Amino acid sequence: MSVFKDKVLLITGGTGSFGNAVLRRFLDSDIKEIRIFSRDEKKQDDMRHRLQNPKVKFYIGNVRNKASVDVAMRGVDYVFSAAALKQVPSCEFFPMEATHTNVLGTENVLLSAIEHGVKNVVVLSTDKAAYPINAMGISKALMEKVSISKGRELGEDARTVICCTRYGNVMASRGSVIPLWVEQIIEGNPITITDPNMTRFMMTLDDAVDLVVYAFTHGHNGDLFVQKAPAATLSTLAEALKQIYVKVDPRYGETEVKVIGTRHGEKLYETLVTREEMAKAIDMGDYYRIPCDNRDLNYDKFFTEGNEDVSRIEDYHSHNTRRLDVEGMKEQLMRLRFIQEDLGLIEHAKAKEIRSE
Repeated sequence: MSVFKDKVLLITGGTGSFGNAVLRRFLDSDIKEIRIFSRDEKKQDDMRHRLQNPKVKFYIGNVRNKASVDVAMRGVDYVFSAAALKQVPSCEFFPMEATHTNVLGTENVLLSAIEHGVKNVVVLSTDKAAYPINAMGISKALMEKVSISKGRELGEDARTVICCTRYGNVMASRGSVIPLWVEQIIEGNPITITDPNMTRFMMTLDDAVDLVVYAFTHGHNGDLFVQKAPAATLSTLAEALKQIYVKVDPRYGETEVKVIGTRHGEKLYETLVTREEMAKAIDMGDYYRIPCDNRDLNYDKFFTEGNEDVSRIEDYHSHNTRRLDVEGMKEQLMRLRFIQEDLGLIEHAKAKEIRSE
């Protein structure tokens, strides 16, 4: 018997890549019901026709509108809060839209969950929230602060437990560079790289689900969980893709790589855990658990007591984590379903032109 037996799970932003990964994991389990909450009726309709599963219920709404969240929250046991604006360029041009969804929308979900007696809420964040330099990362950082603050207010013995997860680049999720590059390879166009030395953490959607489930089962109010992950340079990733797709057509191995320059708001490397967080992080093996700061608003504690360890500790980022070579990157890529489909190793689960997880 699992902790999800006969329980109702709500996923906000549930038609996205993460929601689909959760459905793959839990649909055949002993869970009672999975509720998909999102504002995109087309994606919901596509998902409904594809699944044809009575366990999955669909709710149209927007996290910006708490009333619509309240409708979906009734009778829910657990929440995975994944609704977000997450594209760096669009958030950069429309920062208030990112704020309305990522910050205020998340607060609506948390308030509704508390009011309806939900047992556990896991809020999904991104490595861009650590030392953020773009609007998407800033809005996600503030989203984390709101979630951790709510968890701290509730305390250890509360009816509702709220914690966060933070993870890096999810390979082949919607908006990921991997499907774009594969499309460029197949169409005979150059692979467009912003900076070949740029590094990114590499994890799959299944890894992301593992992290959320780990946080769900081990989290205390106000905790932040991070999964340790390998990283690779963009040049290594491009070369690995070329070598894999040679098996489809030898010409693909000759694909040109074109450097186009760093996009607005992009970092050379991504930080998963800041050094300030590393100073209090608890090593859980494959994960870091970062408990919330339980000090009260007594300014003497902030100005008269410091932590000398912080200056000696290094961030955990994609430049200093385990670095994948081309062969290691190929192993990671071969975990992706759409690549297995392209190579003829498994049957196509969706249209061939859809290359995302």
